[in-house]
Amino acid sequence: MTGAGDATRPVQVWWARLSGDRPRLRRLLDPVESARYEATVNPDNRQQFLLGCALSRLALGRLLGLPAARVPLRRVCPRCGGPHGKPALDPAVDPPGGLRFSVSHSGPTVGVAVCRGADIGLDVERADDPPDVDLVAPRVLSAAELAVLRGLAPADRTGALLRYWTRKEAVLKALGIGLRLPLRHLEVSPPGAPARVERWQDRPGLVAELRLADLVVAEGQPAAVCVTGGAQPAIARGDAHALLSEAE
Repeated sequence: MTGAGDATRPVQVWWARLSGDRPRLRRLLDPVESARYEATVNPDNRQQFLLGCALSRLALGRLLGLPAARVPLRRVCPRCGGPHGKPALDPAVDPPGGLRFSVSHSGPTVGVAVCRGADIGLDVERADDPPDVDLVAPRVLSAAELAVLRGLAPADRTGALLRYWTRKEAVLKALGIGLRLPLRHLEVSPPGAPARVERWQDRPGLVAELRLADLVVAEGQPAAVCVTGGAQPAIARGDAHALLSEAE
C-alpha cells in the first residue's frame, strides 16, 4: 500500500526555445490571444506569448483528443475580470479533477507543465542575465533564507537566489496569485536540499498541500514546478519539437 507521503502526481513538461518568427503558429490563437499578440510591441515578448500559447494548445489538444486550435482556453483576472489571468481550460471540457497547466518563459526559453487533478505552477529563470543579488535578495528572501545565502561563497549566491526564486514563483503561480503576496513571507528549503515549502506566514494552512520539484532546462538554467494536493510531482519531459512540428 502506498502511504500519503509516498504519493506522486505525474507532471508532463515541455520546453521550447524562440527561433525567429513562426507565422504558422498564429493560426492556433483564439481572438483574445490574437488581440494580445498584436498589441504586444516588443518582438521577443510577442514570440514568447505566441510560443507559450501554441505549446499549451498542442500539449492539451493531444491529451484531450482535440485539434490545438479548438482547445477552449480562458484567461480571467481574479482582480478585474479582464482576459489576462492565469490560463485555464473551459469548465465545459475540464471538469473538477481534470487537466491543469502552467506556462513560463524567460529569455529564449518557454515551458509548459501539465498535470491532472491538482493546480500547478511552473517557473523558469534565465541564468545568463542574473539579478543583482545584493539588491534583490532582501526583497525575496526571509531572514533565515538570507542568512543561508550570505553564508555561501560569493560565486554561488546568484545560482542560489535563482533557485529560491523559481521555487517561490512556482508556488504563487500554482495558486494563481502572482506576486501579490510578499515572497519573503514564503520560506522554502535551502538550495542543494530537496525542494519543499517550509512555512508561509500568509497562508500557513496550505503548506502541507504544496509540493515542489526542481528542474534544470539547459546549461544550468533553473526552473521549478509546484503542485497542490500533497502528492510529489513525478516529472516526465515531453518532446516539444515533435509537438510544434504538428503545427509547422
